Amino acid sequence: MPAQITALGVAKSFDGRTVLDSVTCSLASGERTGIVGENGSGKSTLLRLLAGRERPDQGEVVVQADGGVGYLAQDERLPPDATVQQVIDRALSDLRAVEARLRRLEAAMAEGDASGLAEYGDLMTVFELRGGYDADARVERALHGLGLGLVGRDRAVGGLSGGEQVRLRLAALLAAAPEVLLLDEPTNHLDESALTWLEDHLRARRGTTVVVSHDRTFLERVATGLLEVDGDRHGVVRYGNGYAGYLAEKAAARRRWAQAHEQWRDETDRLREAAATTARQVAPGRPMKDGNKMAYDRAGGRVQQSLASRVRNAEERLRRLLADPVPAPPEPLRFTPVLRSRRIEGVVLEAAGVAVTGRLGHTDLKVAAGERLLVSGPNGAGKSTLLRVLAGELAPDGGHVTWRGRIGYLPQEPRPGEPDETLLAAFARGGRAEDAAERLSSLGLFRTEVFSVPVGRLSTGQRQRLALARLLSEPSEVLLLDEPTNHLSPALAEELETALAGYDGAVVIVSHDRRLRRRWQGAHLVMRPATASAACA
Repeated sequence: MPAQITALGVAKSFDGRTVLDSVTCSLASGERTGIVGENGSGKSTLLRLLAGRERPDQGEVVVQADGGVGYLAQDERLPPDATVQQVIDRALSDLRAVEARLRRLEAAMAEGDASGLAEYGDLMTVFELRGGYDADARVERALHGLGLGLVGRDRAVGGLSGGEQVRLRLAALLAAAPEVLLLDEPTNHLDESALTWLEDHLRARRGTTVVVSHDRTFLERVATGLLEVDGDRHGVVRYGNGYAGYLAEKAAARRRWAQAHEQWRDETDRLREAAATTARQVAPGRPMKDGNKMAYDRAGGRVQQSLASRVRNAEERLRRLLADPVPAPPEPLRFTPVLRSRRIEGVVLEAAGVAVTGRLGHTDLKVAAGERLLVSGPNGAGKSTLLRVLAGELAPDGGHVTWRGRIGYLPQEPRPGEPDETLLAAFARGGRAEDAAERLSSLGLFRTEVFSVPVGRLSTGQRQRLALARLLSEPSEVLLLDEPTNHLSPALAEELETALAGYDGAVVIVSHDRRLRRRWQGAHLVMRPATASAACA
C-alpha cells in the first residue's frame, strides 16, 4: 500500500534543545497509528510537523491527501464570542465551499455550458470521499457521541467549560471527515461513554488516523501500529500489530539484549581462557629423532611463534570486546521494602476526619499493611489534596493522620531537584554519592549520557522518571502515588504496574488510567467534591 504520510530525515530544535533528530518514517493510507512516548519527548512536535503547523529545521514531510488534512491541537483556543454553530460551520467550511461550487457548476451545465465538466468530476470525487452528503448527520452523531447533544447551537463558546470546548473542537473536526486525521490527546476530558463512542468511530472510519495518546486502553482498542518517540535519543521507532505488538516487541528486544550480553560475556571468558592457556603451552616435549638438534630447535621455534601469534590474536579480540561491551539489561523495576526482623502488621496509615477548606471534604480512611487502595473521583474532588495530607506535605484544617512505617510519596507534578543541579546529583541527594551512578544505571531509567543534564533542562517525562528512580531506591512501607503513569511511555507504565504488583507494602494510588483501574486488585475509595465527604475502612 503506498505511503500517504512520509517524514524524511526530519530534525527540529527549540531554543537550542534538540527535540527530533533525523526522523524518517512513513504511514500507509488507512492506517491508525498511535504516537507514544513520555511527556516532553516530542510527540506533539512530530504531529505538528505532520500537520504542517511546524516546519522542520532539516528534512521534509510529504502528505498526500486529496480529501484534506484535519488537525486537533491540545491547546487551541476558540473565540469566546463565537457560537457552537459557528464553530461547526468553520470546520465544515471547505466542504461547504466544495458543495457550493458543485451547485454553481451544475447550474451552468444545465444551461449548456460544459466547460466545467472536468472540474465538476474532480470536485465530486473530493465531496464523496469526504462524505459530503452525510455531513449534517455526522455533526449530530459527533455532538451526541461526545456528550454535547444538549448544548444549544446558539450558545456562546465562552460559556462552555474547558472540557466542553475541547469536545466541541473534536466533534466539529470529526464531522468534517478529512481524509487524514491528526489528533493530539483526543481522550482528554472524555467520560467513559464518550471514549467508547470515539474508539468505535475511529475504528470505523476509512481514512488515515494518527493519534498522540497516553491512554493505553485507547491505543489497545484503536491503533493498528505505533510510533514511539524516544526523548533521550530524539528518534522514532515504529512497531506493528497495535499495542499488543508494541509490548511483544519490547519484550523481545529485552530478550535479544540479554542474549547479546550473554554471548558477549561467554566470548570474553573464552578469549581470556584461550589466551591464558595458550600462553602456558610450550613446544611438544617429544624426544629428539636422529640426534638432529638443529631440526628439533627449528620445529620448536615454529611452534612457539604460532602460539605467540594465537595469544596476540586472542588478546586483540578480547581488547576489542572489552572496548565495546554489551551491558546486562537492567533488572525489572522493583520497589524496595524496609528491612525489618519483624514485618509491621495492622493499620499503617489512618486519616480521621481530615479536611482542607474548599479542597477536601471530611474524609476517613484506614490502610493496613500490604493493602491496596485505589482513589478515584471527578476533578476537584480533592484526590491530590488527600495524598498530600497523607504524605504529611499539607496540614489539614481539621482531623489528623497517624503513620506507622516509612512513607514513599510520588506527587502528580514532581520537582525532584533544583534547576541547576545535575540529574545524578538530584538522584544522589540524601544518599551516598559515590555509588549513585551505579545505582541509577541499574534501574535502566536513564542512559549515562543524561546524568550530567541539569534538572531544569529535563522534560516532564524525564523529571517523572527521576522522581520514580528516587522512590524506587528509598525503602518504604507505604507508597502514595498520584497519577504515577502520567508522563511515562506506555512500556514504562506497564513496568511500573508490574513493580507495584510485586511490592508487599501498602499502596494508595490516585489514577485515571483506565488500564490500571481495569486490572486493579484491591479496595476502592470514590471521592466526592469538597462539600461532601468520603470514607473508607
